[in-house]
Amino acid sequence: MTSRSIAFAFSFCASLLWTGVAQAQTPYPVVRGKYYKFEKIADGVYYASPEFNGTAFPFGSNPFFGANLVVIVNPDDVVLVDSPTTPRAAHAILADIKRLTSKPVRTVVNTHWHYDHTDANSVFGPEVQIIAHDYVRQAIEKFDILNNEPFRSSTRNAPQAMIDRFTRQVAAEKDPSRKAALEKNLADTKVAAKEFAGDIKAIKPTPPNVTYSEKLVLHRGGREIQLLFLGRGHTGGDTVVFLPKERIVATGDLMESRLAYMGSAFFDEWIATLGALNRLDWAVTLPGHGVPFTSKGLVTAYQSYLRDVMAQVAKLRAQGVSADDAAKRVDLRSHAKDFPDIEAVGAEVRGIRRLYAWMDETGRK
Repeated sequence: MTSRSIAFAFSFCASLLWTGVAQAQTPYPVVRGKYYKFEKIADGVYYASPEFNGTAFPFGSNPFFGANLVVIVNPDDVVLVDSPTTPRAAHAILADIKRLTSKPVRTVVNTHWHYDHTDANSVFGPEVQIIAHDYVRQAIEKFDILNNEPFRSSTRNAPQAMIDRFTRQVAAEKDPSRKAALEKNLADTKVAAKEFAGDIKAIKPTPPNVTYSEKLVLHRGGREIQLLFLGRGHTGGDTVVFLPKERIVATGDLMESRLAYMGSAFFDEWIATLGALNRLDWAVTLPGHGVPFTSKGLVTAYQSYLRDVMAQVAKLRAQGVSADDAAKRVDLRSHAKDFPDIEAVGAEVRGIRRLYAWMDETGRK
């Protein structure tokens, strides 16, 4: 597995931090728990990034715990946007939330069906509403998600690939201080990978117990929380959580501050759905991976990226190039100014395989 494949295999579980458009912001106040860092975005609204035993994991957060979550503290309860990757990670976030409030989590919103946003649903008892789009319940019930992508390669291959990567970097590094830092990264990764191997055995895919089709509005005290399905995109059932008073939107992986996994995508609809997202009156986006961002221009830039991927792959496909070879040949470096994780020619193969399949399904050329 190449370093680029490793990055993509776990990148949609890890919050990669970089300079550029996505971080053009004033830092938010931070409350640190044992496993999560909470950035206070507004009164009662926190962006939770999983860390490794309270310290920064090699990639910025602990990929073995899953996505970045949003914690909404209301007068009587807490709404949690997304659940972590494993039951252990869920117990960790619930313990750390007690540093913010003694109020109970009574609602969990799954923004989509991928494992790093739903696989700890089983931790929450019958008194907790787990809410998602209709499609999410169907997916968890029918897709055999623990034996398919993205769970399969991200959990089976990536941990050892990450260890191998750091082992090579340690061997090659000559500077003593950087070598020591890499050795710490390697040690942390080995510990986390070993724990994760045990954690995944406890996963019991659990569908939401409340679903909606287009819009569901929650009222928690004086706070309005809108759950919106703006259209298919990253998956067939992406929920956008919109707080109109605070002008905050939580997007899951429909829109990240960096490149998103494309292996379940509906490509042209994704572009249209992002347009609908930008028509909402938001000032801050809290993505499922990455960092909070304030620029609607970043959404426009991702639309441009998707159009470019589609156009280049269509040409290669018309030439008889296989999906796997197309993934090696597409050149998206012109978008690196907006998405600095683009470092070389090529794209993540699972996304390009899905693009080929989508073109077959829709009759696109």
